[in-house]
Amino acid sequence: MGKHNEFGRLGEQMAVDFLLKNGYEICERNFRYQKAEIDIIARKDGFLVIVEVKSRTGGFTEEISQTISKKKISLLVMAADYYIENNGINEEVRFDLIIIIQKKGGLNLEHVKNAFYFF
Repeated sequence: MGKHNEFGRLGEQMAVDFLLKNGYEICERNFRYQKAEIDIIARKDGFLVIVEVKSRTGGFTEEISQTISKKKISLLVMAADYYIENNGINEEVRFDLIIIIQKKGGLNLEHVKNAFYFF
């Protein structure tokens, strides 16, 4: 397995640990529906939280939040809709982004709530 895949899994585990430490209940990890995958589905304070995790090593020049395409967002929404309908969920839904960047001296984690807006 490639080092980027290992780092991606480490990043997802760090995100789960962060969410648990901050009072989130983890409902699903790596939930798949058709061609979509949701990294983490969690609950907190009356919200169902759909979490996309992005992990990168240092030296990455592009703004990481800009690497999430409209197609990726559409797939996340489709998978979230399926999950909500099939589990009879009536909570508000929020789409969050957790960014993990490896830099000299360690890892930096940033949690962006309401990362994607829908009109």
